[in-house]
Amino acid sequence: MRIAKEDIPVRIDVPGAIARQLKDFGDATGYGKIGGEYFSLGAGTDLSPLLQGLEDDLCQSPHWGYIIEGKLTISFADGHQENTVTSDLFYWPPGHTVKADEDTEMILFSPQHEHGQVIDHVLKKVQG
Repeated sequence: MRIAKEDIPVRIDVPGAIARQLKDFGDATGYGKIGGEYFSLGAGTDLSPLLQGLEDDLCQSPHWGYIIEGKLTISFADGHQENTVTSDLFYWPPGHTVKADEDTEMILFSPQHEHGQVIDHVLKKVQG
């Protein structure tokens, strides 16, 4: 799920301050502590090969985040894809992979245990 900034409902609009809020933007029930992460992905980076060996060969951690700059294609377990671009807020449920269509800078908030397991798996793949 992604949403552009201008599509997020405005809840407060007063001189000097605008607050936008989208409710029910993913569910963190059952997860413990959340990690804050900053990722930089070069254009053409495809995480799919690095996720092979995980359940369904996909990242099984949910993520909430913001694209500072760039464009990603997210592929989900059910077969659909979506593009996440500069200034989008997003929620990716477990069961996805990511490809950078452009150089991308993003912020993620993820359950640290689940995403830590994915990162450890990717590190083993990269280190061979």
